[in-house]
Amino acid sequence: MRTLVLNAGYEPLAVVSFKRAIALVLSSKATVIEVDVEHPVWAVNAVFDRPSVIVLTRYVHLPHGRAVPVSRRGVLRRDGHHCAYCGKSATTIDHVLPKSRGGADSWDNLVACCLRCNNVKGDRTAVEMGWNLTVVPRMPHDPAWMVRGVEHALPEWQGYLAPAA
Repeated sequence: MRTLVLNAGYEPLAVVSFKRAIALVLSSKATVIEVDVEHPVWAVNAVFDRPSVIVLTRYVHLPHGRAVPVSRRGVLRRDGHHCAYCGKSATTIDHVLPKSRGGADSWDNLVACCLRCNNVKGDRTAVEMGWNLTVVPRMPHDPAWMVRGVEHALPEWQGYLAPAA
């Protein structure tokens, strides 16, 4: 089981094992704010609620402007696993400006793409194909993107991973 760790300002920081979360709570470095009541932790002399979300008691300063690293999984997640050209289910990624023409491996140049569209497009641009992009490729800015492990978020984490209004 995993636990979402929030900074003292309630922004998501990390996903850790429940053992690490219990250690943070028992050392008074964090407080439990959501528990998994269906899966308690049994110790020799006690039973503990398994923490699902904890908040640190002291604020951890993070560098501003951290860039979200580009990855195949990240591009697919950003685009909702839908092809940027036809909207069908996507399993590959495509360079909007092909690498053979100087296109970069960047958030602004990569989109989710179905295998058929990727093969048909080849090393041409969408304009040359007469296709329109259904998404605007850009780097995600939501704080949840900085946290590894939230791709498979637990339902009780959703309120803490939502973008700030």
